[in-house]
Amino acid sequence: MAEGKRPLLTDEGIQVSATCPVIISASRATDLPAYYADWFIHRLKKGYVRWINSFNPHLPYYVSFEDTRAIVFWSKNPLPMFPHLDYLDSLGLVYYFQVTLTDYGSEGLEPGVPPLDERLSTFIRLSERVGRDRMIWRFDPVLLTRTLDMGTLLSRIAYIGERIAPYTEKFVFSFVDTSYSKVKKQAGIWQFRTPDPDEKEKFIKEIIRMNRTWGISLASCADEAVYGPEIEHNKCVDDALLRMIGHHDSALIRYLDAHPGKDPGQRPACTCIKSKDIGQYDTCLHGCVYCYATDHAKAQVQYEKHLSSPEADTITGDTFGQQRRTDRDIQSYLL
Repeated sequence: MAEGKRPLLTDEGIQVSATCPVIISASRATDLPAYYADWFIHRLKKGYVRWINSFNPHLPYYVSFEDTRAIVFWSKNPLPMFPHLDYLDSLGLVYYFQVTLTDYGSEGLEPGVPPLDERLSTFIRLSERVGRDRMIWRFDPVLLTRTLDMGTLLSRIAYIGERIAPYTEKFVFSFVDTSYSKVKKQAGIWQFRTPDPDEKEKFIKEIIRMNRTWGISLASCADEAVYGPEIEHNKCVDDALLRMIGHHDSALIRYLDAHPGKDPGQRPACTCIKSKDIGQYDTCLHGCVYCYATDHAKAQVQYEKHLSSPEADTITGDTFGQQRRTDRDIQSYLL
């Protein structure tokens, strides 16, 4: 199976050209399971989405699900996906969840996420439903503040690990990256920072020690540093995991065989294989102050637009006419 472009008839009855990815990422750009689960399932039934490029928002990009065989979900609160799991299974889709479970509630850094114990309960329930091999625990990002030292942070990680280690097979971490303009600004306001080398060394040592009890895989995300044989470089969009949980899907296996290697569109340190992300920046309502992908004021406006047209072919509910320039422009940029 090779990815390509095919004609697509939109909701408005307009024929366009759409890309047909085999692997969908849902999503690095927003918490799609938490806020847009119903929208996603509706669009899956419709067969396509119109993705908006934040750097060129007036030019349409159509994504067809015709060839989609696998979906990677990213979320801090996947609870709204529960009613839709049977439908995903009925389509024969291969999917897994990357669930970020951090604990910065006392610092006020994640104002929109549910209380930690509720999120732990959701993680456990979802693992019991889909299997621990399809549940990745992310502690992302690792950061410190004036009042949160490494010892306290590690005690919080230990609490989470004690609860969910039996329900996952991997722990993934990354240290906060303040090189993003949004993150750098918020770091100055909220006084958070990345750990220094000694603190990172303590972090690695302690999670390795904790893992003697957990017994799961440990991995760093998009990090060029080598932390020793116990810490692997993670692939968030992971061909090895997709092969394992999707071994029955011959079309997916053929695609993975034909498309080895990392996604060239990701950061140099990222080892993910190729996928198409269908999320959109500035649409997540969690309000996490360290987020590189969201202007929180814009997100509130975008979500109101979504609620006004919850089944539109874009997350934000923008109609084709709102995004359209001219027929000539559109034909020049259809992908």
